[in-house]
Amino acid sequence: MIDGNPIIEQVRAYVEPVLDSYGLILHDVQFRRETNGWVLRVVIDREAGVTLEDCSRVSREISDFLDVEDAIEHQYQLEISSPGAERELRSPSECLRFVGAMVRLKLHHDHEGRKVFVGTLTAVEDEIITVDTREGGVLRMQFNDINKIRLTLET
Repeated sequence: MIDGNPIIEQVRAYVEPVLDSYGLILHDVQFRRETNGWVLRVVIDREAGVTLEDCSRVSREISDFLDVEDAIEHQYQLEISSPGAERELRSPSECLRFVGAMVRLKLHHDHEGRKVFVGTLTAVEDEIITVDTREGGVLRMQFNDINKIRLTLET
């Protein structure tokens, strides 16, 4: 088990082929206790974006599956959503999808006295990420040197 949680693994195994049949991809699955109880959160994505109808359809499918399998023994809230406009980019291949977009990145170590940069993601080659910063400089680095990179609405 990748996440170590059998419920997450069971949902992943079921939902990935279902999403594929709808032209969607699985971005994330979380199952955790929050302030108002347990939440099963399934985050779906698609190149052209996710619609409310996509979320509703996937919610019905997963809900029916979980009811039949009786996978969760206690009460929980099922949430289906998209990663959002300021999504985190978790791999070089995910970054490649968003070349040309504005990103905000935080490095593991200082670069020229700073750790946080905002700019346009201009290239992804193997593990090298290139960003034209809004200050006018070009930042090229290994993906592993980035603590966090996400899309941003900042200009």
